[in-house]
Amino acid sequence: MMSREKLEHNQVWLYVVILVIAAGLGLSVPDLMMKLDNHILISLIIGILMYGMFSQIPFMSIKESFKNRRFILALLIVNYILVPIVVWFLSAFLPQHPALLLGVYLVLLTPCIDYVIVFTYLGRGNEKLMLISSPILFVTQMLLLPVYLWLFMGEEAAKIVSPGPFIEAFLIIIVLPLFLAIIVQLFVHKARSGEVLIDLSAWIPVPFMALTLFVIVASQIGKLSSYIELIIQVIPIYIAFMIIMPILSRLIVKWFNLDIGSGRALIFSGGTRNSLVVLPLALALPDNWSTLVAAVIVTQTIVELAGELIYIRLVPNLLLRDKNNLGL
Repeated sequence: MMSREKLEHNQVWLYVVILVIAAGLGLSVPDLMMKLDNHILISLIIGILMYGMFSQIPFMSIKESFKNRRFILALLIVNYILVPIVVWFLSAFLPQHPALLLGVYLVLLTPCIDYVIVFTYLGRGNEKLMLISSPILFVTQMLLLPVYLWLFMGEEAAKIVSPGPFIEAFLIIIVLPLFLAIIVQLFVHKARSGEVLIDLSAWIPVPFMALTLFVIVASQIGKLSSYIELIIQVIPIYIAFMIIMPILSRLIVKWFNLDIGSGRALIFSGGTRNSLVVLPLALALPDNWSTLVAAVIVTQTIVELAGELIYIRLVPNLLLRDKNNLGL
């Protein structure tokens, strides 16, 4: 019987298989797969996934996350100063198509709070520090994302992003699962049975991540023929981002004199983005925008999964080795 740890360890390969199957079915039997393009179904799946993710974030220990102030400051600098600068620079090489840019901004400006923990562990970084820091990253990205969209797109963002559907998606798919996860964590502190619920919830993220990818890719890939030229152009941007960010993050590691484990965690955080949290926001856009924006976000996920397989080998063996004492 497969353990949860083994499932999480092999999750990348599971996602790759699911993506191949979803793409194949979406292209070979598009009429059947189009039936999955149901707003209620997709919202339900993502909502359950969000709950599973949030239930593993130690919100009750948020005070503890501020103890390592150097790491937190380095984390905030990388994700909210360096990343926006890099994204702004890279976006200049893209077609100035508002929906395309919105998708790129949504996915690249939000740091990952879930499977980055697993990748940090696989890359021999301090995954516990990454886990404890995840509430700070979640709160800050929700506060700062609207600011960055306004700075980067101005009135264009306001024209595309209608607040009504965005607020509805945010409340139902993010706030509600978050509220339930916090209630469960409070329950854990009062009753032992709550620990069982948390343990069961920990099984949710990987299978529901796979299910989300399947539903989105299988139902949307048939619509992409008219957007394929645009989507192809974002792939080099995503690759460039994954190359640039570890190098810049490595400089911040040296600047803050972080230890090896913390430094690797910082590098993984800088290069890993939060497609799952922003995907519901993309699906809340008007129909003529949501397909392209969602496709741009899912494309980043595919590129990132491939990149993480390189990260988990490159970061500990070359970029931040055990015996180099951070010296350059």
